[in-house]
Amino acid sequence: METSTLWWIAVVLLLGAELLTGTFFLLMMALAAIMGALSAHLGLGLPAQLIIAALSGSLLTVGWYLLRKKRKLATTDPDRSATRNKLDIGSVVMVEAWQPDGTTDVQYRGARWQAIAANPQQPPVSGRHTVTDIRGSQLVLSPAA
Repeated sequence: METSTLWWIAVVLLLGAELLTGTFFLLMMALAAIMGALSAHLGLGLPAQLIIAALSGSLLTVGWYLLRKKRKLATTDPDRSATRNKLDIGSVVMVEAWQPDGTTDVQYRGARWQAIAANPQQPPVSGRHTVTDIRGSQLVLSPAA
C-alpha cells in the first residue's frame, strides 16, 4: 500500500472522529494529514512527509487558538456581551418593597427576579422602576420617571 493511501485513511479516520466529538483540534490534524498526503503525492520521502504534516498541524492548531483568543477578547467587552440583553433595558417592573440588604424580588417576564438599585446611595422607594442594566442574574433598577 502506498504512503499516500495511508495518509488518506488517516484523514478519513480523523474527520470521522472530529464529527463524533466536535473538536476543531481533530479537524486541524485532518488538515495536517491532507498536507502529508499531498507531500506523498509530490514524491517526497516519509521523513519529509512527517515533518510537513507535523509543522502544518502545529501551525494550524496555533493559528486556530490565536483566532479564537482574538474573537473571545472582542466579545468580552461589556457593551458587546452576549449575556447582556439590550431588549430588557428600559422595561418597567413594579417594586412592592425593598429588603434591608438593598435587594428586592420583582415579577418580570413571568418569573421572579432579584433586583438591586442602580443608585444605592438614594433611599429605595416602592412603585414603578425601569430596568437599566442586568448584572449576572440580577436586574438593576432605577425609579421610573
